[in-house]
Amino acid sequence: MNNEIFKGKTLMITGGTGSFGNAVLNGFLTSEIGEIRIFSRDEKKQDDMRHEYQARFPEYADKIQFYLGDVRDLQSVKSAIHEVDFIFHAAALKQVPSCEFFPIEAVKTNVLGTENVLTAAIDEGVKNIVCLSTDKAAYPVNAMGTSKAMMEKVIVAKSRTVQSDRTKICCTRYGNVLCSRGSVVPLWIDQIRERKPITLTAADMTRFVMSLPEAVELVLFAFEYGESGDILVQKAPACTIETLAKATVELFDPGHEIKIIGIRHGEKMYETLLTNEECAHAYDMGDFYRVPSDKRGLNYDKYFTKGDTDRNIITDFNSNNTKLLNVEEVKDKLLSLDYIQQELAKWGK
Repeated sequence: MNNEIFKGKTLMITGGTGSFGNAVLNGFLTSEIGEIRIFSRDEKKQDDMRHEYQARFPEYADKIQFYLGDVRDLQSVKSAIHEVDFIFHAAALKQVPSCEFFPIEAVKTNVLGTENVLTAAIDEGVKNIVCLSTDKAAYPVNAMGTSKAMMEKVIVAKSRTVQSDRTKICCTRYGNVLCSRGSVVPLWIDQIRERKPITLTAADMTRFVMSLPEAVELVLFAFEYGESGDILVQKAPACTIETLAKATVELFDPGHEIKIIGIRHGEKMYETLLTNEECAHAYDMGDFYRVPSDKRGLNYDKYFTKGDTDRNIITDFNSNNTKLLNVEEVKDKLLSLDYIQQELAKWGK
């Protein structure tokens, strides 16, 4: 990534107190970026984050500005967005079971909240916006995935309403981020620490796996190379949940009991990053796929006599047909994470 792009600029991260926001701060704070605005609704997390970065980066901490607000409230977004150059929109409800029980809450944050962020950003003339989506938006079967699928539709529709040389709007879609807040590996480590069996839903369930730095890398790729209305995905590997559990156990307590508890509300056996329909016109960009938005208007009559019959030969890209990592490969990926290294140090390993 060309960091010169961010020199002296103001970046706003919605939902910025989460794992993604922290990863961006860790990578950007010591660069020549002008200001990073953390926009979120939890004052306690903001206060904890403020103190953490003041202690770790005292000479750079003044670059971080905190704005208390909620993406559900258009006015609170507008009050934080003045003179912002770029936005990473990460605010979301992401827990599958809670969204199943409270689907309207998912709609308010993931769909209407995104509409508010984009509306305010376009009005303010923000130059570049990257929105974070999920593999659960492809062929969605649960409320979280459905709300994220609608979020993507809002993003693509908004991209049609503004000139891309004024405001570029892109979307990234990615799978499970290892050791992010609320993810399964930290839960398993706590269960091991408490001498309880670690619980997994279904042994042969597969999930894409990526690290937080890889998630940031995808967003930066979209920021630099995406075109307005694009959905971009990374060619991430995957593994079975059993493989991930065995890798975690081998690192922390070899032989620890693993207990199968069954699939939870709204879960799928595998996830999809690109649907078959999206693959029909996706561009292979090496480590990434780019799905351009459909630029046609509502007048479909002209397409009855003139259409596009070209189609890519790739089919849907899912966690069953990508590279599946074995236990040793997953252990290597886990060991590359700061969180795992810190946890192992606590265990004297």
